[in-house]
Formats: sequence, structure tokens, C-alpha cells
Amino acid sequence: MHDNIFLPEAFLAQVQETMPSHLSMEDFVAACKRPLRRSIRVNTLKNSVEEFKQRADEKLWLLEPVPWCDTGFWITRPETDTVKLGSTAEHMSGLFYIQEASSMMPVTALLKDNDSIEMALDMASAPGSKTTQLAAGMKNQGALVANEFSSSRVKVLCSNIQRCGVSNVALTHFDGRVFGGWLPETFDSILLDAPCSGEGTIRKDPDAMHNWSPESVIEIGDTQRDLIESAFHALKPGGVMVYSTCTLNHQENQNICHHLVEQFGDAVTFEPLGDLFENAEKALTKEGFLHIYPQIFDSEGFFVAKIRKNSSTTPPEVKKRLGKFPFAPASNKEAQAIEAELKSTLQLEIPEDNEFWIRDKEVWAFPKRMKPLIGEMRYHRIGFKLAETHKKGYRWQHEAIMALATADNPTCAELNTEQAREWYMGRDVRPDFSGKGETIVTYKGAVIGLGKWVGNRIKNGLPRELVRDGNLF
Repeated sequence: MHDNIFLPEAFLAQVQETMPSHLSMEDFVAACKRPLRRSIRVNTLKNSVEEFKQRADEKLWLLEPVPWCDTGFWITRPETDTVKLGSTAEHMSGLFYIQEASSMMPVTALLKDNDSIEMALDMASAPGSKTTQLAAGMKNQGALVANEFSSSRVKVLCSNIQRCGVSNVALTHFDGRVFGGWLPETFDSILLDAPCSGEGTIRKDPDAMHNWSPESVIEIGDTQRDLIESAFHALKPGGVMVYSTCTLNHQENQNICHHLVEQFGDAVTFEPLGDLFENAEKALTKEGFLHIYPQIFDSEGFFVAKIRKNSSTTPPEVKKRLGKFPFAPASNKEAQAIEAELKSTLQLEIPEDNEFWIRDKEVWAFPKRMKPLIGEMRYHRIGFKLAETHKKGYRWQHEAIMALATADNPTCAELNTEQAREWYMGRDVRPDFSGKGETIVTYKGAVIGLGKWVGNRIKNGLPRELVRDGNLF
């Protein structure tokens, strides 16, 4: 129990005032004081749910399905497991993502009856749990613009995207208010998981409410109204957006959605979410939103609304001044040379949804669907870096291997546990078998990087920022 949890009186009064009568304050406070159940989401870009369950069985991990996400599970591990979940081999190779169960709901809502997304926007995306969930739902096809305003969080977002083998994302680094003017009516699907006062996160963070005040809620509401308007302008007519928060008050939830109707009238329809999963109606509001108090599903507090845009809106006008885009599409000749080399050295191919772009000596694979948006906005990065050219050909990149390679690749070298630990510590490994040239390195049938045979050892190709010490798997 979190007995030291801080629940301000004004907050409890606010909850009491707006909580539906069939729910009790006693249950609410008790749920807030219970630590959160650990949950994970299987990354289907790397392995199927069935394959992952098999691994979990071997490790004596107990998985209990999350009702609103067919790849989500609450996880219980044996007490003898002293390794942090984030330092397990399965996590480091991107087979799963540690994600709070409630936060899987917005993407489930966005994907429902919407399985041919071509152009999506995740407007506030770090650390990347929902971005990677959406990319997996899109099967790495189409394009997904993931935006993050905070500089410090862009790095984390980037590394999570790479670890999970996502290849259809373009990262931007802006205040989300810019999208409505810069990319009007561009996206068929938008996720706005808005910055909020975090009232639903107390179970994860007992100090979450220390900076809470009724005034701060009002201030955050102003930002949320701006963001939801911007998102609505950026949405194509006929498109859908999901607005979500991890907070519980009406000012940041229902009122923000109603503000959209005040602004855009009949262009806005709320799509009811009562049949999103079994028992969803327990959290349903009269508008069809899901307002999740922590005691209903023993989760974090959360809010999810699904909104359809019925007709065009007039976006704010902006003056664009963009520098020259530093990449150029590869010529047919260049593309053929890259493809041939990739095939002959590593037996790999680029997905047909990607194409090569060149900057100086760098070769990148961009999602094809991003092409119309190039020159419309500045991007932090697009797709993934495939290679750097040098005199003798190409130096393939770790992130490309994580996006493209599978463990059945003929060049693979499978390490044992001790060797894999050495690998993650940035050291060369000496397997008891030999090979030659570049090799895709795997552990327990999952790709963990790219190395090169030098005599009887594999030279370590792990990027410095991924080198780990300490207690691994």
C-alpha cells in the first residue's frame, strides 16, 4: 500500500462532485493507495503474442490479458527475478514495451474500424509507448509523424522507436499548436494524448499531486484547447482523432471536447466507445467517452474520446520559411547499388513502403508516404539510417538491423547468455563457431545488433549509447 500518498482536499472534493453516483469515494481512495499492477505490451513488429507467451512461460512470467488491448498483459514475475524488467533480454531486443495498461486504450480506440491508416500524427508522443503501439497497429506501413515538444524527451522517443524496429515514423520537435496551420487537413488519424495535470497517475507516482492546484488545472486547460483545435485543423475531413489524458477532472476532459463543438459545430461528431472492449460501458459517459476511475478496472485513471471530422474547416494562415531540405532521393543507379550490396552482405531487403534518400555519405530509408510532406515542415529525422558510404561500400547501421533483420537470417550468429551479456557491455565476443564478414547477432532467437567477424571473434557494433553495465537478464 502507498499509505503516504498525497491527496489534496480540494482534489477529493472535485472528484466527489463529478464521480458517477454508482462509484464510491471509499473505493476511489483505496484504489489510489494500491500500487499499480505492472503491465507490458507485446511488440508485434518483432514477435507474435503466441511466441512471446512461450518465452514468458519459460521464464515463469504470469501474463493476464488487458481487456482493451489484444497485445497488452499484466505481468507477475517470480520473486527470484532480481533483474529489472527493462534489463531483460526480451526488453532490450524490443520484443515488448513496458506500458501502463490504461495508456494502451487510446491507440486501441484510434485503430478500431480504422485499419488502413495511411498518414497518422501522434501529437505529444514521448516517451513513445503509444507511437510504437500505433506503428505496430499500422504494421510499419503508411507514415506516422511523431511529435514531441520537449527536447530532453526526443532522445528517449528516438531510442524506443529504434529498439522496437519501427520504420514508418518521422519525428518532429514542435509545440503541437503549429500543426493545424502548417499541415492542414493532412492526416487521416490523429492521437492527441494531451499534457495534463496527471491526477490519474498517483498509483505509479505517490508524489504526483504535490504540484496540483485548481489553478494549474485551469491553466493546462488553455493549452489543451489550443492543441485540440490544432489537431482538428490538421485532420482530413472524414478522419478520426482520439483525445486522451491521464487525469480525472472535467475541465481537462469533457469540457475540452465540448470546446471543439463550440468552435466547429456540426463538423464534430463524438464516436461512442461503449463497445471498445468487454465492460467498457462501466466507464462510459453520456457523450460516449470513457472516463476511467482507478477502481473500475484496477488501473490508472484515464480519459479517452474519439472524434470524427465531418467537414472541412478553415485553418489559421501561416507564413512558411523553410531552409533547403538536406536530403535528395537516391537515383535508380544508387538505389540498385545499395539494394545489391544489402542483399549480398546481409541477405536483407528494404520494405516496399520505404525508399532511399541520400545526404552526403549517409543513406536513409524514408517511408514513401512522407514524400508529399517533405518541404512542408522541418523534421528531426525521418525513417531510419541505413548506412554510411565509404570507399569499399557501405557501413550498415545498428538501427537499420533492428528495423529489418529477423533471427532466421542466414548471416546470423546466435550468442549464449554469457556472450550476449558481454555484447551489451560493448565488448567483442568469441563464439565457439566461426564465420566471416558482417553478421547479424542474435540471442535466444531475437536480433540484438550487427557485428563483424575478425578472425575468431565478432567485433562489437553496438552504438555507445546502448552499452549497458550491471545486472542484465
